[in-house]
Amino acid sequence: MLPARQSHRACLADVLPSCLAALDGAANPLALGPVDAAVVVLADGLGNAALRARAGHARTLTRGLVKADVLVSGFPSTTAAAIASFATGVLPGEHGLVGYTVLDPANDRVVNQLSGWDEHLEPDTWQRSRTQFERAREHGIGAYSVGPTRYASTGYTRAVLRGSEYVPAGDIGDRFAVASAVLDRDPRSLVYVYVPELDVAAHASGWESDRWLAALEALDAAVAAFSASRGARQGLLVTADHGMLDVPPTSHVLFDSEPDLVAGVRHVAGDPRCLQLHLEPGASPGDVERLAGAWRDAEGGRSFIATRDEAIDSGWFGDVAAEVRPRMGDVFVAARARIAYYDSRETNPGPRRMVGQHGSLSPEELQVPLVRLGAFAR
Repeated sequence: MLPARQSHRACLADVLPSCLAALDGAANPLALGPVDAAVVVLADGLGNAALRARAGHARTLTRGLVKADVLVSGFPSTTAAAIASFATGVLPGEHGLVGYTVLDPANDRVVNQLSGWDEHLEPDTWQRSRTQFERAREHGIGAYSVGPTRYASTGYTRAVLRGSEYVPAGDIGDRFAVASAVLDRDPRSLVYVYVPELDVAAHASGWESDRWLAALEALDAAVAAFSASRGARQGLLVTADHGMLDVPPTSHVLFDSEPDLVAGVRHVAGDPRCLQLHLEPGASPGDVERLAGAWRDAEGGRSFIATRDEAIDSGWFGDVAAEVRPRMGDVFVAARARIAYYDSRETNPGPRRMVGQHGSLSPEELQVPLVRLGAFAR
């Protein structure tokens, strides 16, 4: 049985629409009270399970955090898809960023959704949905994104943060200082602060490493200082795009060593914990079923195997637009066990050095915290 999306659960896509409603004093999915300004900090890679496991090192972030303050990131649990859902308020089947690497059908290639933007991939149309920042501007609310300088002009930033003014800043402390300056200048505003340091540390060293813990402590200290400095009518939320699992090299699965698992496969996309397999053009439904069957026989004990239609019917991507369907794999392999899938034919060895992994459907990957501070505190 494939897991179905829990549509009754609050999710990452609810955060910014709820903030906009709170700025207008209206009811909203997250029950946020009325505010003059809303600040949302997204800590890339800060899963709920990891935060709770290190609660003693994050007193501000875990103080008052209750079981109900857990969001579902969305599927796949990967940055490109999740932050797009956060920014637009809709799920990947609508906004169109359906994975970390995805098929660009018009150009018969797999593209990296974070760094692979070029003249053949137009950010303003590939990402299909209006952003919550655009909606804020339409309602006379200032919209700002504060993040590292290196992301200021990327294709991904243009695709998912359009409508906001991107304000570059240095380290974590610098970003919070910039956010304070923005609020002082524009007191009726929606401010998004991006913190990638935990994700970077987890990929390199694992979320259980001292490096990840140091990044968590730096974030907690910055949140504490920022929250204490803001006005009574300013709300602060801290959330994340996905969580993490540490996967040792001994748990890497070189799937191309089994010929039946790559028979007829033209492109491999997705993440190591969530493969999206695209068959050759003209493949029949029978070909898709044969590939899915081969994977179920070989890996069904430790991964969910789904055809595109099965993934859509299970609600993994929400409502799926006709334009988005061809971007999605013919067959999905979503890891359940603590494993990661790699193609040994790939010439770039870099991804296999990653320790922290995400992309699939485990609670550690899907569940992220919602920390309510300032005017949003319960």
